[in-house]
Amino acid sequence: MDNLEKTDLRQGLSREEAARRLKAGLGNRTKNRSSLTAGQIVLRNCVTFFNLVFVVMAVLMLLVGSSILNLTFLMVVFINTVIGCVQELRAKRAVDKLTLVAAQSLNTLRDGQMVWIRSDLLVQGDLVEYAPGDQICADGILREGQLQVNESLVTGEADAIVKNPDDQLLSGSFVVTGRAMVQLTHVGDRAFAARLAAEAKKDPKAAKSGMMRALDRLIHVIAWLLIPVGLLLFFNQRLADNSVRDSVEATVAALVGMIPEGLYLLTSVALAVSALKLTRNRVLVEEMNCIETLAQVDVLCVDKTGTITEPGMEVTGILPLGSGEDAYIEKILQAMYGAQIPDNDTAKALAERFSGATDWVCTEFLPFTSQTKWACGNFAGQGVFLVGAPEWILKDNYEFLRQKVETHTSAGERVLLVARCQKMPVEQPIAPEPLALVLLSSRVRASAPETFAYFARQGVSVKVISGDNPQTAAAVARRAGVENAHLWVDAATLQTEEEFAEAAEKYTVFGRVTPEQKRQLIRAFKQQGHTVAMTGDGVNDVLAMKESDCGIAMAGGAQAAGQIAQLVLLDADFGVMPGIVDEGRRVINNIRRTASLFLVKNIFSLGLALLTLATSLRFPLESFHLTIVSALTIGAPGFILAMEPNYERVTGSFLRRTLRRAFPGGITNILMVITAQAMIELFRIPVKDGQAITTAILCAVGLMVLYQTCRPFTKLRWILLCAMTGAVVGAFFLLPPLIGYLTIQSKEAFLLLPVVLLLTPTLFLAVNRVFAWGDRLYDRKKGH
Repeated sequence: MDNLEKTDLRQGLSREEAARRLKAGLGNRTKNRSSLTAGQIVLRNCVTFFNLVFVVMAVLMLLVGSSILNLTFLMVVFINTVIGCVQELRAKRAVDKLTLVAAQSLNTLRDGQMVWIRSDLLVQGDLVEYAPGDQICADGILREGQLQVNESLVTGEADAIVKNPDDQLLSGSFVVTGRAMVQLTHVGDRAFAARLAAEAKKDPKAAKSGMMRALDRLIHVIAWLLIPVGLLLFFNQRLADNSVRDSVEATVAALVGMIPEGLYLLTSVALAVSALKLTRNRVLVEEMNCIETLAQVDVLCVDKTGTITEPGMEVTGILPLGSGEDAYIEKILQAMYGAQIPDNDTAKALAERFSGATDWVCTEFLPFTSQTKWACGNFAGQGVFLVGAPEWILKDNYEFLRQKVETHTSAGERVLLVARCQKMPVEQPIAPEPLALVLLSSRVRASAPETFAYFARQGVSVKVISGDNPQTAAAVARRAGVENAHLWVDAATLQTEEEFAEAAEKYTVFGRVTPEQKRQLIRAFKQQGHTVAMTGDGVNDVLAMKESDCGIAMAGGAQAAGQIAQLVLLDADFGVMPGIVDEGRRVINNIRRTASLFLVKNIFSLGLALLTLATSLRFPLESFHLTIVSALTIGAPGFILAMEPNYERVTGSFLRRTLRRAFPGGITNILMVITAQAMIELFRIPVKDGQAITTAILCAVGLMVLYQTCRPFTKLRWILLCAMTGAVVGAFFLLPPLIGYLTIQSKEAFLLLPVVLLLTPTLFLAVNRVFAWGDRLYDRKKGH
């Protein structure tokens, strides 16, 4: 504080001074935002490696005087780029609007008044009041009050740290208990958390989903092959006495077929459309990769309070113990909570029920923490009183109260013990004297039973992880319709990693769980091979949400939970979860289903290009032929299928499954085209006729792959397959008289065409059987 100009604790900054500092670049807005600007989105879609390759190929085609029809691939590139830009910009606008709605706002002192200000509009020197659940938005110095701060998201240390005046607070940490005024010292990109985020974002792979990373690997391999294969193919065609024009056209056709630009576009657009759809349901997607993660979730962990139940609790009764009287108990609770600012839902319920002035003077107060599970106050002339979990206050002396407490907890009520002891406890209360039990209850969300029934049907295991009494949590879970809610365990009895692993497999409801134990449970589920999502709304859920594969925050809860989550439910409605999971499954299942359509062409083009190099034959197609095949058997059906309902849980490797579906079609294409080329050479069939026969083979295989992709058939899929088949047949009848392509004029070509079209499905079925045999062998070995 020596080198820092102290802001007046009574006035704060003036609005004029705050505006001046904001203009001078001393605001809390960071440049390292996950949302791209509109210009960056357009640039990213337009200036790509493959777009550059397409432009170079188009220039080469123009230089050698090729037909304008062979440049139709540029139209596909243009359409792809426009669609990508439009969809990503629409998704960005929707997400940005919701981001403003969900932005953290903090109580800030300006011109002597406390006002709520969005965190990105704060400036260096602002005085901010932090309360439980708030995330520290910028580095600062504590000026007045006391806080318990969890710095685990910054330092990895899970224990809460007490902060007193003149102590430093790091951005990225969050407040567990207490209330204090903090002066901001390092804001925006100069703050500790922002510097860490900037360092983390140097690795772009970290923000991508597994599917996108697999596509990146595939595209990088193809990118490395394009230039050497293209150069070798061109020189090979020239050595075979083909003209420069023919050599360029053959090379460009091969390279166009090798580039999977449609697949990458389909994936990007499908994810963007999915994010846009979720925003319309008031779900803020913070990280795009969580859409894929949701599709694979098989364990959903939920917190009881705020997720299964509605926010807030109410006091339903007081049960005096021994000589305790209602009036005396109410005085104790009024002294404990009437003048305190409540830190959690339980404290709020007690403060509302026992509000009002008291003549008791509090000389020392220890707030409730997740570690102790009790609060304690020392009142001059009255004594030391505790309020909290009975078993945690009484420890070994809890048995005489167990039956009475469990009678209420088994009915879903929360039970607190009011006790008196001789002096303020350091760690454990000494000889506490029980005075009364306080009963509280919360209401189960109306949508909860239907939501949990959905997850049961989908094979997703629901685990209830609560800091509350396990019997209470189990009773609430039963009322909400959670399967196997009778299987509960007290996490206080779990000590070793082995015990946590065994409990994770055996139990459904976990009670008395500390924040660190929540994280241990999530870790145990993941080590057992599960994909885990965690929902929560409190500070005690943050560590578990961070550890999970997908953190889902309920808006209106602790801001720290919303800051760390990949998804934020802005209406705090757990009932939208089935729709979110369905959307994730729909988009990923459909991308997986249709990706094989795109890769068939790439496998064929690469394989045939390599065989052409080995045999010195002319590449049998021009780029226009591949455009026809792509449009009618890949592009149009692929984008239609990608928008279908498809809600099965996603399993297995994306790339392996996609290549497995694509290889039979690609290999069939290669073998049939080589066979057809041999016959074309043998019978001296004209080049144009040979190109039409080759295109017919590719279309036939493409339709067969589409047939497989459409299974099981729906009415829409039958219509799609029939429409594409009709379009292919129509192309062979309509295009020859219009533009001179796909012509078959020689008698030999007319005789050869039906032969290859009969052989193609036979070979396709044979190749599929070979791959099916390979699958069985792989599964057998994997099983061993």
